[in-house]
This record gives sequence, structure tokens and C-alpha cells, in this order.
Amino acid sequence: MSVTNKMLPQEIIRLKRDGKVLNEQAIKAFVSGLVDGSFSDSQVGAMAMAIFQQGMSVDEKVNFTKAMMHSGEVLSWQGFDGPIVDKHSTGGVGDKVSFMLAAIVSACGGYVPMISGRGLGHTGGTADKLESIAGFNVQPSISEFKRIVKEVGVAIIAQTDNLAPADKRLYSIRDVTATVESIPLITASILSKKLAAGLDVLVMDIKVGNGAMMHTLADAKALADSIVSVANGAGVKTQAIITDMNQVLGSSAGNAIEMAETVKYLTGKQREPRLHKVVQALASAMLINTKLASNEKEAHEKIDKVLRSGLAAEVFERMVAALGGPKNFIEKPWDSMTKANVITAVKATQHGYIAQMDTRAVGMSVVGLGGGRTAPTQAVDHSVGFDRILPLGVQVNRGEVIARVHAKDQDSADRAIEQFNNALSYSDDSPELPPVIYS
Repeated sequence: MSVTNKMLPQEIIRLKRDGKVLNEQAIKAFVSGLVDGSFSDSQVGAMAMAIFQQGMSVDEKVNFTKAMMHSGEVLSWQGFDGPIVDKHSTGGVGDKVSFMLAAIVSACGGYVPMISGRGLGHTGGTADKLESIAGFNVQPSISEFKRIVKEVGVAIIAQTDNLAPADKRLYSIRDVTATVESIPLITASILSKKLAAGLDVLVMDIKVGNGAMMHTLADAKALADSIVSVANGAGVKTQAIITDMNQVLGSSAGNAIEMAETVKYLTGKQREPRLHKVVQALASAMLINTKLASNEKEAHEKIDKVLRSGLAAEVFERMVAALGGPKNFIEKPWDSMTKANVITAVKATQHGYIAQMDTRAVGMSVVGLGGGRTAPTQAVDHSVGFDRILPLGVQVNRGEVIARVHAKDQDSADRAIEQFNNALSYSDDSPELPPVIYS
């Protein structure tokens, strides 16, 4: 049967429902229908479920991703004298890696046009974290975005309406039709936005564990394979690294608190070892894939140099100022961010080693404090969350401080303390810790 753009939505849905491979025209017709409304919400939901159930071949995923990417504006970076490179994480709790990474790679000579997401469910959003900073504008015009990338080397902004608009509609329907976890849909959603940004190189941080979208290593590897094969098939050099999300990354979770930890990291005041390992691995992959470094040893030397000299911190501060924030963010971060009304200790409920953390529960506790959303239009309280979180494997006595909660009032602080304690389990013996980097 030949499929044309005149084909009815229900016919395209039927083909996929019955496990047939959709050709390029059928896929383009679906993506056009997402943008022009010729596919109704119920038809989009049915199509998402058909893809969820039947999967997609690599060719289908490449065509689907390209059609979504071309559903809006595609950026071009002609006239730039260095590689255009970005990283994307599948999301987790306390994942503030983008900030350090973008500043480091830019300080080493790359251009990093990072288009980031909002928080979703228990995972924090990069754009929300930046909005903790007074005056910071995560939605500049595209021309302004390009100008800042050219002048500073990096700009981190929120998704704009004219980049991959097909994904915006599909994403909102996936969220309410239980089709979020489909590998073809995740692949096309992530890559359509990243490829529309006109990248030369993309590095993916695929999180695995109880605080990640992918709970098992097998699922994480399947997603990594899918993203790498589709991105390379669509002409963007891509590498994926699988990293751990069985505990909060770094020592903080919450918007302003994570920005404060970012400043401590960039200035060298505090570099939580697991966080540093992830930043180094991803930065190194970005530098090697763009040929800004010829091997891992050289990449690590360059990373250390821009951190030690303060150049990475300076680049980050210039980006904050260029997007409307203060000029002295690195020096005085809290002058432009709001502190929570109540900051109080979370104390261990028993003796022993901290053996496990229900990371998703900690993320949901931050949402419960007001630091995330349960509906897309909700406002976020940027001041709340947890900091000084002890990592797994630390031995504590009952009553010792294992974290601090930042809350708007005592009641919500008490609730969050109880939730945090319920998310931890202890052991008498030193536990076996998950690796930071899996592959």
C-alpha cells in the first residue's frame, strides 16, 4: 500500500497498531498533524500508544526524529570559529552537571548552546534552577541567544516555542497517556530539540537507578543505543555515558541551593567527588569528540586548568550577566537568590552506615516543599530543598546531622524531614556502593 500525505490519521495509526513499519511519508504526515492540529488529541494519544506497544525500527526513529526536528526552526551557526557542542541528561535528583560542564567546555574553546527543560515529576529542571537568580531570562529571542553564545561561548536557555514544536504537543499528551517510557518516543523527543539546535557534537548522560527514568542497566543501555544510532544516523556525532542515579548527585537538591553548590564547585570551595567524576567524564567526552582534546589525559589537564585558573567560573558569571542576572554572581550568589524561611537539620534516626536512598522519594519531597511542579503551569518556590546531604556509605550515629532541609514554614520542614528519613535505609556493615560511571 502506498502511503501519501493525504492518508487519514486513523490509517496511519492502524498501520503502527498492527506492527507495520511506517515509511517517511506516513511519519511526516503524523508530525505535520501534531503541528497543524489535523491529528486530534485522542488520535495523538492512540498513535503514541501504538508506538509504545509496537516500537520502531532505526530507520523509523531517524525519520521520526528528523521530521520533528524540522517541524520548526533549525538553528545555524555559520561563522563560528569553534565546534558547536552540547550535552543532555535524562534527568535525576540534584543533577546540576549542565552548569559546570557548559562553563568548562566553553572555557576550553567550545561553543555550548544549551536548550534545557523544566522540571518533570520528581526530576529538577535546569531552566527552573537558573530562574532562582533574580533577573535571569531563560527565554531570550533566538538572535539574542546566538549573540550570547558567540560572545560568551555559552548560553543556557529554556525550550522556545519555535524549536521542535511537534515535540511540545506530543510530550504533553505522552505525559497524560502513560506513554512517557517508550524508547522511540524518548529518543525522538530528546534529539528533535537537540538537533534543531544545529549541533556538531552531542554527549548524552543516561541516568540509571531508582531516581532515574531508566531503573535498570539493560533499559539504560537500550536507550543509549537508540539515541546514539539515531543521532549519528541524523548526522550528529553522538556519544552516550551511563551514570548513577541511586542517590542525590552532589550534596544538594532544590533550585537555588543547587545554584549555590554550582558556585562552590566552580570556585573549588566544594567539589563533591561523585559529582566531579560525572562532570569530568562528560566534559572529557565533549572535548575529545570535538577534537578540542586528543585523548583523555589531555582532556583532564584542560578541565583542571580552566577550573584551577577560575576561567570556567568567569565564563559562567559572564553568561549569567548576559542573560539578565547580576554581574557578581560567583562572588555573592545569595545576593540575587532568596533563602528559605526555615533551614533546619535532618538527623539520623539510627546508628549504622547509610546503605540505600530512595532517590525518587527525595525528589518528590522537594516537589512537596514547593520546589517542583505537579501541574505544568505551577509556580516554583526556588528557595526550598535539601543541602549538606551525606552520601551512601557514610557511618553515622543516631542524632547526627545527615542533611539540612530548606522550607517555607516549620510544618513543611517537619514533613520533609520525615520523608527524607523514610527514604534512607541503614546497615550494620559497610554497604557495596553502586559505580558512579557504568559505561
